[in-house]
Amino acid sequence: MKVGDLVDHIIRRSEGSQRFIIAVAGPPGAGKSTLSKQLVQMLKTRSIQSCIISMDGFHLENSILKRLGLLDRKGSPTTFDVPAFIQVMKRLAAYESDVAIPKFDRKKDTSIERASIVSTQDKILIVDGNYLLLNDEQWVELQDIWDETVFINPGMDVLEKRLIDRWLSYGMDNESAKNRAFGNDIPNAKNIIENSLPANILIGAVRQT
Repeated sequence: MKVGDLVDHIIRRSEGSQRFIIAVAGPPGAGKSTLSKQLVQMLKTRSIQSCIISMDGFHLENSILKRLGLLDRKGSPTTFDVPAFIQVMKRLAAYESDVAIPKFDRKKDTSIERASIVSTQDKILIVDGNYLLLNDEQWVELQDIWDETVFINPGMDVLEKRLIDRWLSYGMDNESAKNRAFGNDIPNAKNIIENSLPANILIGAVRQT
């Protein structure tokens, strides 16, 4: 499905709703953030206010992950504050006004608390995250929140290259980048592809920007 067709679909589905929440799920490197930004931009041209809520903002702090022995597994399901994420999503689904949400600073590798506000003017919420459809005891509670679900899977060959390139872009040498990707990111990607619940809309490759 092309982005323009997806926007048309979202607009049709959201007619008459005060708030419409879309889950954009998929493995790391799939292009979730890119697609989410495209959707916001195209909805804006149609005079529809929307915003992005990134699951990455709910990473546990590095000091906590280090204490739990999970720092080298950052990005895996157990390294997120899932109850806090679910609580915020329930508040947003209930149409609460001025809900503060965190954002993740990838360069600093840390979450910034209360970095943005979601208001009642934000009709369409685009939630971007790896584990939004994960068939796991904690994460399945989210399924009642989604009005629409999208899953992006460009294939493991594309993902492997993108994930290695991601770490190279942060200044790692080739060997370190491969070790980081194959040690954590790629196992997470396989888990997501193999254990996510079916989405309403499936998308292949999304060109990253």
